[in-house]
Amino acid sequence: MLKLPVLSARGKKIDEVELNSQIFECEVNEPLLHQVIRSQRAAMRSGTASTKTRNEVRGGGAKPRRQKGTGRARAGTIRSPLWRGGGVVFGPKPRDYSFSVPKKVKKLALKSALSAKARDSELIILDHFKLKQPKTKEAVKVLKNLKVTKKTTVVVTERNEDVNRAIRNIPYVRVIEVSEVNPYNVLDNDVLILTRDALNRLTEVLQ
Repeated sequence: MLKLPVLSARGKKIDEVELNSQIFECEVNEPLLHQVIRSQRAAMRSGTASTKTRNEVRGGGAKPRRQKGTGRARAGTIRSPLWRGGGVVFGPKPRDYSFSVPKKVKKLALKSALSAKARDSELIILDHFKLKQPKTKEAVKVLKNLKVTKKTTVVVTERNEDVNRAIRNIPYVRVIEVSEVNPYNVLDNDVLILTRDALNRLTEVLQ
């Protein structure tokens, strides 16, 4: 089984933990990851873009000019897509971009994402993420002790207002709960930090 050190907020090794091989050492299925992440990204799309067809554009009841004798093209309405301010041909309309993926597929994709992080040494196990004061400089100090300077996701068991207040001013770090963990959140960073409690909860859910 894969073993990783458990680090304190000071960046010191205080323990060692064995990772479940069925979760953190499984085969990384890239096509499966692509499918699930694409479904997550699609669900995030608002789908509110809308254009007017020639039937919805205001005006155009009368023929703009007579049919013959002007030397110009024949036109029946100013709402024609050929005219400036006219309707749009095949333009976007409000729609739902989301599509469903089976739960088993989502679970396998999450295991693949976690295994990829463990394989690439981009996974850190932290004893707990607690700060002496809810200040950004305290959070930066913890990250500096962990030698984290790139885009990072911290996974905790439950939201802590002090931690959120301290981290929200750090542009490259975000905090999520275990319930929010998904393949996209796991892979959309350079470093994934799991608290020990979050690791145990995640292992229980995915077993």
